[in-house]
Amino acid sequence: MKVLVVDDEVKLADVVGELLRRNKFVVDVVYNGDDGFFYAKNGDYDVVVLDVMMPHTDGFQVVQKLRQAKCNVPVLMLTAKDEVASRVKGLDCGADDYLTKPFASEELLARVRALARRQSEIVYDRLTYCDTTLNTSNYTLSCGDKSVSLGAKEYEIMRLLFSNPTQVISKDSIISKVWGLDSDITDNNVEAYMSFLRKKLYFIGSKLTISTKRLLGYYLEIQQ
Repeated sequence: MKVLVVDDEVKLADVVGELLRRNKFVVDVVYNGDDGFFYAKNGDYDVVVLDVMMPHTDGFQVVQKLRQAKCNVPVLMLTAKDEVASRVKGLDCGADDYLTKPFASEELLARVRALARRQSEIVYDRLTYCDTTLNTSNYTLSCGDKSVSLGAKEYEIMRLLFSNPTQVISKDSIISKVWGLDSDITDNNVEAYMSFLRKKLYFIGSKLTISTKRLLGYYLEIQQ
């Protein structure tokens, strides 16, 4: 599982990052709200651990901007204030859980695991973005009165993209989540699947296409 840590207290951020790495998480650490928003929006994270009190762009603003951008990554907010009003504000902005500093390492790990598990258990019959719907029960893409069937791997790729519609998904993440870590699938194989899926989106008249962000990965783009 992949976690983003956002905290302007460099020592604490690094300690939290190292704790998570020791417990088998893949971790990125950034030290301000602007970088936190950029990484969370464009990365492929299972959980974001986000400090509230940061200069310029605080944690409340970061989570609010993420939700406005349709980024639904689970957010665990960290705060030095054990106040009901602060916790309520964070949850109202879109945070999923709250932890007050100082905290026990075991509690942080438990909350991160719970959020990641909750995210993986969410199941939808349909995922819709822009004018296009992915039906999770019969593996079809539809737009208006047109639909097209997807193969198993095509469906898994589209489910990953539709579940994170504004995020860039790396090739490595796609390979690990669709084919598995031990797969011998290559980057060229992934690109071939993307080409097939672009053609299917075009066939049903969708405004969506699958675009590439150089060296980062793939994302759904709305064509004008």
